[in-house]
Amino acid sequence: MSVPSDVPTGRPALSVVIPAMNEAEGIGATLSEIASTLAAAGIVHEVIVVDDGSTDGTGEHARRGGARVIRSERNRGYGASLKRGIAAAAADWIVIIDADGTYPASAIPRLIERRGDADMVVGARTGADVHIPWERRPAKRVLNALAEYLAGIEIPDLNSGLRLFRRDDARALDNILPSGFSFTTTITLAFACRDREIRYVPIDYRKRRGSSKIRARHFNQFLLLIVRLVVLFNPLRVFGPLAVMLFLAGAAKTGWDIWIGNLSESAVMAILAGIVILCVGLLADQNARLGLKPFEPEPRRGPGE
Repeated sequence: MSVPSDVPTGRPALSVVIPAMNEAEGIGATLSEIASTLAAAGIVHEVIVVDDGSTDGTGEHARRGGARVIRSERNRGYGASLKRGIAAAAADWIVIIDADGTYPASAIPRLIERRGDADMVVGARTGADVHIPWERRPAKRVLNALAEYLAGIEIPDLNSGLRLFRRDDARALDNILPSGFSFTTTITLAFACRDREIRYVPIDYRKRRGSSKIRARHFNQFLLLIVRLVVLFNPLRVFGPLAVMLFLAGAAKTGWDIWIGNLSESAVMAILAGIVILCVGLLADQNARLGLKPFEPEPRRGPGE
């Protein structure tokens, strides 16, 4: 494993950021696996654990495991923890991974090997041994299919929690990256809709240690988030089909009304609604292309600035 040559002396080549809330059962083994994997690969690194209001001693377990711990007194959310950890990172490249042992830290060197000139490398849970609970799979497929349609590209794993990206790219998206579990969904779609290069590396996905924090109600949040993000980055993917459907419905109704000799208001309204929605979509698309600069990072600041 080759260490990046552009890393200044004294700085780590990689920052590993781990959000953790009541993960005392799994954090120790996760840190041990990360340390042994990256040491064997010869990668100079740091590990940052963001203790998100844990009440089970997660932070102390993380310190004993050699991590730098950032403590939140109250639970702020998965995404908020990642943003705090990324902001505190010393390296230019970030790996995020969960604390529960589900993602194999042994896959991190493969992500780095595949990096090349890519902007993000994602560990896609499409390996030979994947333990995603059956009750979550239908919702996952629906969300993935919707995201692929709206983004216009293939997305093997929309919300994998193991991925590699530049610190500055993530910091530049702070204003749209949410505080909840949809952080990974958001960063995937933000990169995809702005034609950033994303590469996927198949990985296994193990049974978690401890209890999951994701609930059924999060499905609706993910669904709304996908639509909102695509309206932000690629609005015609949403407004265009809706406008066409209304216009065609109105045109068909108009044809039928002419056939029977009675032009109805509903036909005219559907056609007008289609035209209005298309105009709104075009304006939104213009604003998205001219006004948004989602990957313009803030300048780094020194201590005390």
